[in-house]
Amino acid sequence: MGVFGLVTAEFLPASLLTAISADLHVSVGAAGQAVTATALVAAVAAPAVPLLTRRMDRGWVLMGLSALLLLSNLLSATATGLVSLLVARVMLGVALGGFWSMAAAVAMRLVPEQLFARAMAVILTGVSVATVCAAPIGALMGDLWGWRSAFLAAAAVSALTLVAQFVALPHLPARHFSDLRALRALLTRRDVRVALLVVLLVISGHFAGFTYIRPLMEDVTRLSVESISAILLAYGVGGFFGNFVGGWIAGRSERWAIVSGSAVIAILAAGLLMAGSSPRVTAVAVTLWGFAFGAFPVGFQTWITRMAPDQAEGAGGLLVAAFQVAIAAGAIGGGLLVDRIGAVGGPLFAATALALGCTLTLCYGPRRPSA
Repeated sequence: MGVFGLVTAEFLPASLLTAISADLHVSVGAAGQAVTATALVAAVAAPAVPLLTRRMDRGWVLMGLSALLLLSNLLSATATGLVSLLVARVMLGVALGGFWSMAAAVAMRLVPEQLFARAMAVILTGVSVATVCAAPIGALMGDLWGWRSAFLAAAAVSALTLVAQFVALPHLPARHFSDLRALRALLTRRDVRVALLVVLLVISGHFAGFTYIRPLMEDVTRLSVESISAILLAYGVGGFFGNFVGGWIAGRSERWAIVSGSAVIAILAAGLLMAGSSPRVTAVAVTLWGFAFGAFPVGFQTWITRMAPDQAEGAGGLLVAAFQVAIAAGAIGGGLLVDRIGAVGGPLFAATALALGCTLTLCYGPRRPSA
């Protein structure tokens, strides 16, 4: 539920960009920096939160981050300008980075090692369900009642999540304290560095395409709001099933989970570049894009955590930091391209970055099966 609430809040701007930009009187590219602000702060918070709370019960830390998520959604819903919206999204970045950095380490404490990939797939179901709900429902609510209503709904979800965590989370006393020396030592490991570089390429490409997918469907494919909501729903449903397939593949080989997902999305992005004006091609490409993305969260979490089981929180923090830097790079790079060459800028960035990430993983990814 924590993952569901965080990803719901993180993904909402992608389905509401045009409405937010019109209401706040900024360009679509500027509105997209709400994603950038969250990502940059999360990149810092991911390694910092475990360090600053290293002696605290992990259950209480997770609940504190969920409370921050609730406050961020309320402030987003009442934002009066781009600056106030960015402040709210900065708060989301702290919650997002801190929560994600601990997710894999908590999973390792709750299940036997041989079930870790499966446990991560279950936890990351929150990503898939949020993807199913956040983008299409956010777009529909924005059309019916204004974009602020979507953030109010997200705040209600956050409140319910906080209550559920208070009731259900076990006591998880801190252990394996991380420090800056441990983080530096992690960066000396070749496999960790390779994983982080692949994250930067693959995730920046994905978010450059996904963040600006609505402008492409409006300006290039020329779809109605109802059709856009339906396609975003299909994207989410594809991601839901892709999460389980990705978990199954990652349980056998993290390398092939990342290679297969990045290769498929690179091909789909190229398809949108060439035939994005076709509603049928766009609908199929976006749906399969969601399915292929499901391989990444489980694959990357399994890859880097198994490379550093002795420093799971530290490795998780570095992974989340790389994820968020990649998201910011994708949002900035995609925004610049969209503002300069139009809505096809997102797929262009995506196809290039994902092809590079796929090649790097194929050459230098982990060779042995993970199970």
